[in-house]
Amino acid sequence: MKEYKIAENDTPYWWEAAPVRPLPKQPLTKNLDIVIVGAGYAGLSAGLVLAREGRSVAAFDAMNPGEGASSRNGGITSGSIRPDYATITRRFGEEKAIAIEAEGKIAREFVYNLIKTEGLDCDFRLTGQFKGVVGFEDYEKTARSAGLLAKKLGIEAYGVPYREQGKYIGTDFYRGGMVRMDIGGLHPAKFHAELLRVALASGLVIHSGTRVNSIEKEGSAFVVSTSAGAVRARQVLVCTDGYTDGAVPYLRRRLVPVRSRIIVTEELAPDVMARLMPKQMMMTEGRQLGFYYRPTPDGKRILLGGRDSSRRGDPIEPKLYLRNGLVNLFPELENVKLSHTWFGNVAMHRDMLPRIFEREGVVYATGFCGSGVVWAPWVGTRAAHKLLGHTEQARSAFDFRPPASIPLYSGNPWFMPAIIRGYRIQDQIAFYRARR
Repeated sequence: MKEYKIAENDTPYWWEAAPVRPLPKQPLTKNLDIVIVGAGYAGLSAGLVLAREGRSVAAFDAMNPGEGASSRNGGITSGSIRPDYATITRRFGEEKAIAIEAEGKIAREFVYNLIKTEGLDCDFRLTGQFKGVVGFEDYEKTARSAGLLAKKLGIEAYGVPYREQGKYIGTDFYRGGMVRMDIGGLHPAKFHAELLRVALASGLVIHSGTRVNSIEKEGSAFVVSTSAGAVRARQVLVCTDGYTDGAVPYLRRRLVPVRSRIIVTEELAPDVMARLMPKQMMMTEGRQLGFYYRPTPDGKRILLGGRDSSRRGDPIEPKLYLRNGLVNLFPELENVKLSHTWFGNVAMHRDMLPRIFEREGVVYATGFCGSGVVWAPWVGTRAAHKLLGHTEQARSAFDFRPPASIPLYSGNPWFMPAIIRGYRIQDQIAFYRARR
């Protein structure tokens, strides 16, 4: 009996144009200025800065560079922060909340400038983003938020009432939403490949398929044990996120890997794309477990992603969940085939804010909570300047205490399926209570 396949390919769509490959084996330098753990967006961005400052620096990645979240995400430059402004104010104070909001704008501009100045060919377009809401009362709150963004930070943001929604998206599912024009889309695997290119050209040495086993303090230096042998370094920067393993147990007790899954349609007719995605914008929702979606860079397909409650294997249920979500948004796509589906890990933690922190001499740049396209390069770069002692260039609202540890957790997220089911129930209740 032939196994049912919901999509033709179970590998990332992005790998078609930018395959993830191992790098040539490099000799192991026994004494270094700096070791970086992880060669995703954060590790490469940090390594680029450090190598250009003349430091001897090597990055170690247990997989092929970019094989994790850096080439598996949706490619949306949202720079989202999970807690809202009121929550951040309550937890950390108004001064911190204002600084975090302001830094999001700076971080996006940093990434856009990085793409331009380094000549990174990654299909970037500043398209804007539409965020849909499920009820008219939600719209009022969202429109006010857009007004605050425009007033406080000078971001071009505005509410879109239900009667004007069709100009931005071809669905009746929402009851309006908001647009912000400082968000765009890129090809995430190309973005990583281009960062890799300039980082290697700068002198960063990268050891792919080389796992870090432990980091131990020895006098004024660190001994970093890897699968290729041990090296000594004056400083260590850990840039792992959703793929953090036992090499850094302190961080592992604080980051929870959560699967994020994506589906991609087959090529759609130009008139269908023009009707469903009239402005080729990035799309998101106001629900707890809302979908994120977008046209592919060539404008011929729709990519849609969301959280996946599975923990092992590659079950069909999460794929069907996204497939049904796509059809709920766009009923005319009911019979459309899917070309690709895949998943990758994002890292969540208790306060859901990206983080730079130092513990026992090791600096960490991590905790991107599903928004690493913007936060990983930004936080990686700030952390590199922290290592270099560049006070002003290292300054960041995210440089403060480590995330709190999670009770009864040491790397096995046994509780995540129940949490995600709970969020889905909350979304269902909110949907039925919404004034639609």
